[in-house]
Order: sequence, then structure tokens, then C-alpha cells
Amino acid sequence: MSSIPFSRPAAASPTAPVSPAAAFSSHLSAVYALSQKNHYVFGSPLGPFYHQGRHAYVPRFVFFGPHASDDSWRLAFHAGYDQRDLRASRALLRLVERLADNAEAGYGLNLSFFPLVDVAGFHHGASPRVLETAGWGGSAVPEIDLLEKDARLRGYHGFVRVESADAGDEILTIRVRQPDGLAISPDLELISSEETEPFPVRFECQSGRGPVTDGPLSVADDLPVQPFELVLRVPARWPDDVYHDAVGSILTRFILRYRAFQAYGQHL
Repeated sequence: MSSIPFSRPAAASPTAPVSPAAAFSSHLSAVYALSQKNHYVFGSPLGPFYHQGRHAYVPRFVFFGPHASDDSWRLAFHAGYDQRDLRASRALLRLVERLADNAEAGYGLNLSFFPLVDVAGFHHGASPRVLETAGWGGSAVPEIDLLEKDARLRGYHGFVRVESADAGDEILTIRVRQPDGLAISPDLELISSEETEPFPVRFECQSGRGPVTDGPLSVADDLPVQPFELVLRVPARWPDDVYHDAVGSILTRFILRYRAFQAYGQHL
């Protein structure tokens, strides 16, 4: 940086607060820049799609862990189903950065990250569309349509969603769902209290309660693999640093656990 050619330093000007949208855009650009030079993270947006005569893309980052192959287990991570919930989106971007710095955590895994689903809301001011409860079968929502096509192509073994909890919730909630009639073996419990320490967590399991009509499991019968869905709901009142640290640490340990599942499965 060039020096200022004055002997007297200029008075410091007040720093304007950065809006959540601007902070997210800057963070997204930084992760795209990271993907240009990292050996394991690649920027690969979905689209384009068109909304009210304008085109846009759904941001996506793909992580190929060391020794990953076409047969590797695949997970998709989603956030930002509502463009007003950008802390979840940024938490997912931080997780991508963690993996870029510690690729061994995802050894042998193929992971896709979608930090912002509500792209039309973010860029074009679309009114809230309640995308988190939308069914994925033949959806008229362009972002959901792209995610469904990607899921059919990639054959994910599981989906992980990060979102902020309703006002008043004081602890993390982790919900696990499988398609109706499919149960994960107790020997392969997806996540436990060991992965969530030191954060207080409420666990919910919604298996065996009839067909799932929302999210990726609503089209599970038509997917190459019968997947699970794990939803991490973080208290909205938590400070940003606590929020991001909780998501990063819990999901990193979840990935490590899932990596062990893959190794176990290969020896069955």
C-alpha cells in the first residue's frame, strides 16, 4: 500500500456498520477466491435460473477429500433457505474454510455445500417463499428445481441443513429423518452428544411417521440412494461468534464420524 504524502496523519473516520448482506457477499467472494487455489475445494455454482426476467446462480462448493473417488459417500450441506437468515449461510462458508485448511477431516468423502438457497430473495428482493418446507418433486421454485436435479445426478447419501431456530429457543436442536420405512442401524448412529459438546442440544428423530412431504426426502423414492436428512437449528439469539463456532465444531466432528462410517462400510 502506498504511503500518504503528508506529515500529519489524517483523523480516523468512523467506520460504517457492514450490513449482513454485504458481509455475506464479501465472505462468499473470499471462498470463491479460496477455491481457485485450494486442491480440495472447488467453486461450481448451479444454474443459471431465471426469476422475473433476470438470471442468477445457486452458489455451490464441492469438497473432494484426499483419496475421494466416484464411489465415495456423498453429502450435501444447505443453508440460506430464507435470505434473512444469513448467519447460517456464513457458518456454512466457515465450514468450507475449515475443510480447506484441514482436508484430512473429510478423507475419502465427497461433500457439496450450498450456502444460499434463497438466491432470488437475496439478489432480486423476492418475497419470503418458505423454501425450507417446500416439496422437491417438480417444484415451481427455480432454486429448488435445481437442487432436485443436482440430487438426482449426484446421488447423495445424506443432506445436512443449517438454520436459525425460532425466537425463544435457547438450545441447539438436531433433527434426524429418514425416508418412511428406512431406519439407520443403531450401530451407525449419525451423531451423538460427543459431537455436540460443550453445547446443550435437544435431539429429535422423526423416522417412521409417514411419508416425508418436504425437503429432499420428499423425492427419496426416486433418488439413486435412500438418503437421510440432518437439520441443525441454532438459537437465533446466540452471538455470531458462538453461532459460527457451534456449527463449525459440531459439523466438523459429524464429518469425522461419517468418515468412520464409510471406512466401516468398506469392510462389511
